[in-house]
Amino acid sequence: MRNITYREAIREAIIEEMNRDERVFVIGEDVGVFGGTFGVMKGLLDIFGKERILNSPVSESAIAGAATGAAITGMRPIAEIMFIDFITIATDQIINQAAKIRYMFGGKAKVPVVFRTQGGGGRCWAAQHSQSLEAWFTHIPGLKVVMPSSPYFAKGLLKSAIRDNNPVMFIEHKQLYNVEGPVPEEEYMVPIGKGHLIREGKDLTVIATSFMVNKALEAAEELAKKGMSIEIIDPCTLVPLDKEIITESIKKTNRVLVVQEACKRAGFGSELVRIINEECFDWLDSQPLVLGAEEVPIPFCNKLEKLALPQVEDILKTIEKKYIRS
Repeated sequence: MRNITYREAIREAIIEEMNRDERVFVIGEDVGVFGGTFGVMKGLLDIFGKERILNSPVSESAIAGAATGAAITGMRPIAEIMFIDFITIATDQIINQAAKIRYMFGGKAKVPVVFRTQGGGGRCWAAQHSQSLEAWFTHIPGLKVVMPSSPYFAKGLLKSAIRDNNPVMFIEHKQLYNVEGPVPEEEYMVPIGKGHLIREGKDLTVIATSFMVNKALEAAEELAKKGMSIEIIDPCTLVPLDKEIITESIKKTNRVLVVQEACKRAGFGSELVRIINEECFDWLDSQPLVLGAEEVPIPFCNKLEKLALPQVEDILKTIEKKYIRS
């Protein structure tokens, strides 16, 4: 199995699906010659032409509206919103239209649109380009929300999202684009709605999302040197959520920590803790906790940004303080 980057994995998924189905097309800002803000679309204009790689005006609402309309009429658009921060401009089209149309028409109208975007910090791009807003969209019935943490998951989940007949928020992380990982050369798909066991352990379950999976793995390696066995669960799909894999892990470890990059207040981690308290309470030996970003706009300054966002050291300190058995 070859190693490729997260960026290359996403590009491969798009190319394969566009070759497989002529209804699939891309729309977004600078997706043509420039290849998108993060270079994911580089070269696609030469392969598919300007009829299927559509450079849009600088208008997120236009991108989301055009993609939603095209999906209703039988196409399968991939709409790129370059920063999740800018998706605020498109929320009416996504939340009040795309998410609700299939329900309002009794299932007769399908809305097979993928809204590809990216979130997270770590690049010193400041408050308007570094947010983690996935919890907003998990609150909306009718939307599926996917956050892949590796090249393997990114390719397999994107292929599943493109073939899905419902609107999918596909949220990447800007820190992952250059990360390499094993990806099969043959076609494969990762099902939406299935979580994954990333690391087996017996002392504590850590549920981590997106780039935080990498940091949780680093922390687990350090704790292993001290004799603590950490199990890591990556939901991959926030909606629909695989509750079974979380429940089975907590039955084994009896302790759980949720690690998210979004700020702690009202983040998706809070929803996970609600579910855990309602469905796994009898197996808990201690209260479930959430580790998230500080409740501040993400700073531009590198040192301040690191202080605001969860780091490996923060995961270690939280676990050592709250969970290590005396």
